[in-house]
Amino acid sequence: MGKLLSRLSLYFTNTKSIEIRQERVPPPGPGEVLIRSEFSAISAGTELLVYRHLISTQQPLDTVVPSLSGDFRYPVKYGYSVVGKIVDTGSEIDRSWMGKRIFTFHPHESLFPASLTELLEIPGDLPPLDALFLPNMESAVNFIMDGRPSLGEKVIIFGQGIVGLLTLRMLAQFPLKSLITLDPLPLRRRISQQSGAHLSLDPTSQGDLEKIVSILGDENSSGADLTYELSGNPEALNQAIAFTGFEGRVVVGSWYGSKPVHLTLDETFHRSRIKLISSQVSTIASGFQGRWNKSRRFQTVWQMLEKIRPSQFISHQLPITRAADAYRTLDENPGDMLQIIFTYPDAEEDDV
Repeated sequence: MGKLLSRLSLYFTNTKSIEIRQERVPPPGPGEVLIRSEFSAISAGTELLVYRHLISTQQPLDTVVPSLSGDFRYPVKYGYSVVGKIVDTGSEIDRSWMGKRIFTFHPHESLFPASLTELLEIPGDLPPLDALFLPNMESAVNFIMDGRPSLGEKVIIFGQGIVGLLTLRMLAQFPLKSLITLDPLPLRRRISQQSGAHLSLDPTSQGDLEKIVSILGDENSSGADLTYELSGNPEALNQAIAFTGFEGRVVVGSWYGSKPVHLTLDETFHRSRIKLISSQVSTIASGFQGRWNKSRRFQTVWQMLEKIRPSQFISHQLPITRAADAYRTLDENPGDMLQIIFTYPDAEEDDV
């Protein structure tokens, strides 16, 4: 008699509604392997849009990742950061893959088959909890490439969630004149200053905003040279533009979903010749495409994960069975949460 495996899968079933369903798992096909999840990470900005139903149901989950086919109509599996081990192989796969630890872009679930082309083998000296941050680090590396920070520049980052903090950690390695971050949550501001920000302020405080004006204004140039909007708050984009100086760049890394964005593109904006730069990780900016591809970018991402060790930003580890609590807290009271990861029990087996 064989064994029929089952798994736990997370579904977004309606607005602010989560279900953990037990499902049968298909065996790996001839060219596939079977992955048992050890950890998966919530990408809070994107996943809260799904949880709050702030994404068009006509929009595809992803145009590149095979495990994210379909659209955002409920019920839907979503998530894209899983670390696990290979526990079985198809007939065409060398058994030397057994036991290897991998990263894959996949929804939150405990056991699943996947093609080798969907997997990234984790370097042996990198802890698995650091590897979980690969998608966010890839976005942060892409933001740096799109923003092209330069010697002596004044830089602002709106938003100090995980992607904002990783972007900060890389920018802190540049010889900048000033590096200011903004976030309304005290925990994030405190960690931001510990992570390399020269100053981390509250964008809802008039006094803090006046401090920024004072710091950015000097006799040579007024305003930031480079501003990142990574907060996910549409209102922050107007602030980002307002603090950017003549011919400055604003990199828009936030995904607002269906939230409307009302911009004030007045005379000051036009006279200042400010550049708005959209940034999305699925492609590489044209200025780099002659020398860079995604493989080279992934090499850089692994190096940055090794250097920064972002597992330090994990604030909560919860079993997948408590997913509804995790999303509810992120939605209603995110003040003491930074990065939540899910842990997984062993898959159940039933005789068949």
